[in-house]
Amino acid sequence: MTTTPAATDARLTMFGAEWCRDCRRSKKLLDGLGVEYDYVDLESVPDGADRALAISGRTQIPVIVFADESHLVEPSDADVRAKLTALGTI
Repeated sequence: MTTTPAATDARLTMFGAEWCRDCRRSKKLLDGLGVEYDYVDLESVPDGADRALAISGRTQIPVIVFADESHLVEPSDADVRAKLTALGTI
């Protein structure tokens, strides 16, 4: 896992915050599956929340953006697994 302000390639990007229970759960899932992703911490990246809002149109987190440029907001573990499987990531 790397923490960067922007995704620079076609890999997964997650927008979240450490105080967010759903964000911690999604990070644990991705880490457990060995999926590489860019993590945009909304607490430390000045425009992170604005970028997440622009992508999703919502203020809920996490916002997970996939390699095909689709995204999920506050997804369940099952939804993330299904999307990663459909994309051939896992």
